[in-house]
Amino acid sequence: MDTRKPRNLPTRLEGVRRRFERWRQTHATRARIPDSLWAAAVKMAGRYGLHRTARALPVEYYSLKKRVERESAGAAVVADGAIPATFLELAPPADHGFAAAPISGCEYLLELEDAAGAKMRVHVKGVPTPDLAALSRSFWNPAS
Repeated sequence: MDTRKPRNLPTRLEGVRRRFERWRQTHATRARIPDSLWAAAVKMAGRYGLHRTARALPVEYYSLKKRVERESAGAAVVADGAIPATFLELAPPADHGFAAAPISGCEYLLELEDAAGAKMRVHVKGVPTPDLAALSRSFWNPAS
């Protein structure tokens, strides 16, 4: 790994680099990096990119990448620990029934993702609303 000090770092990234440097001076070479430092590294990677952050701190790129991915997977959890609603009702316009003709210019994007990483993306534009309940049921419970 390239251990030279990167030049011209943004102020925030430089501050986190200094925190890492101070911690490394007081701990054994192979000691585990504390979660608070990893959290700061993940935040900087979100702002300045994985490669630049990994080089500046210096931390192993793939370890940082794994933590960034875990953080973004957990981003659905609200700060107070509550899990956001998993049900979204798409109601038709008030003056139209379900069998009504599509509204011109009506467009939406529906994205579903399960915990294993399987994804389904449906882009609908100017057509009657499909049976979203059946569509999502077939995604969440493919065997049934």
